[in-house]
Amino acid sequence: MKIWIDLDNTPHVPFFKPVKRELEKRGHTVTLTARDAFQVCELAEKMGLTVVKVGRHYGKNRLLKVCGLLWRSLQLLPTVLRAKPDLALSHGSRSQILLCNLLRIPTVMVMDYEFAETPWLLQPRWEIVPRVLLQAELQCKHPERVKVYEGIKEDVYAPEFKPDLTLAKQLALDPDKIIVTVRPPANEAHYHSNESDEFFVAFMNRLVAAPETQAILLPRNKAQEARLRQDFPGWFADSRVIVPRAAVDGLNLLWHSDLVVSGGGTMNREAAALGVPVYSIFRGKIGVLDRQLQQEGRLVLIERLAEVQDEIILQRRKKSSAAINGAPRPALGGIVDHVSAILQSECGK
Repeated sequence: MKIWIDLDNTPHVPFFKPVKRELEKRGHTVTLTARDAFQVCELAEKMGLTVVKVGRHYGKNRLLKVCGLLWRSLQLLPTVLRAKPDLALSHGSRSQILLCNLLRIPTVMVMDYEFAETPWLLQPRWEIVPRVLLQAELQCKHPERVKVYEGIKEDVYAPEFKPDLTLAKQLALDPDKIIVTVRPPANEAHYHSNESDEFFVAFMNRLVAAPETQAILLPRNKAQEARLRQDFPGWFADSRVIVPRAAVDGLNLLWHSDLVVSGGGTMNREAAALGVPVYSIFRGKIGVLDRQLQQEGRLVLIERLAEVQDEIILQRRKKSSAAINGAPRPALGGIVDHVSAILQSECGK
């Protein structure tokens, strides 16, 4: 069978790499497309994935977002006509879902955030979600087409992670400092909250004032980095704040960190999957998955500005890969089993 996977955002690259491998082991042919946004294509190349580069990001403006969505769907059309996929698979690629709905190609969307906006033409035929999301009110008219897997999506690839100790030298990390990885809020996303920006700025000001720390700042794109450098030049006055010049393996970066403070979901859950202390400054609608991680003590949700000072603990941690290398977690097998079953259901092969 022919399966088309569209990599729409940076976290999709490590997630779909093992999914692609396992699908190919079962005899399927997998075609990859990738949006030239954030560091998707760069990271895909770094991870040895061959992709067809299609489209880009169109910024925060809603009208441009809609136009970009329609235009990228058209740009994907030649690749789809050549590949003739039996099934389209993504982690929320709207361009893929729109095009496939028009072409009547069955779509499967893996998702882990119940508040994602899915207008009528952008709704997938099938959804694969973590079991905990069944507690939430999913925007799905056909609950019989919702499949569940155990764990979180980061469990798909975290068990295969092996630390690369050369990263410390590559980024000039100071072994005597507390290493803090910081991800700014996604200020171009529809779920963005200005409160997240306030928390982020307050924490960065606290961080650069603490001489025992060194920050690794991961802007979401070049435009965001340029704005931060313009608005807060003091942050970048010395090597206390590092912005990697090229795409880095996110899990490896988190493993080298003593703690993580992030305005996004995937990096928070990646840190939780590795056992790295993580604090979320995301102030949109908090999903049930993050609430569960909070209850399990694997994630701290920062919900008031005062907590930026009081709740985020700047301290060293003992780094060990023993807890993450070992037997695979059930998430990968569960997702691949569901995709195979959906193929059987849709195509009868």
